[in-house]
Amino acid sequence: MTTTPSAKSGSALEWIKSSHSTDDGPACLEVAATSDTVRVRDSKRVHGPHLAFEPTAWAEFLAHATGH
Repeated sequence: MTTTPSAKSGSALEWIKSSHSTDDGPACLEVAATSDTVRVRDSKRVHGPHLAFEPTAWAEFLAHATGH
């Protein structure tokens, strides 16, 4: 998997979308990280709500989701 910056949304955050996502896919997520949060949003609703996680919680989620 590689990551690419998503289209500009007017946000100060740099949102990243996985290379596994496609522009026409029905379920794409984007992730943006800061020093104290990891944020997740729906790529089809860039101005809509997003989830915010502490970095340790996000790392635990990824470990569980990838089986590592």
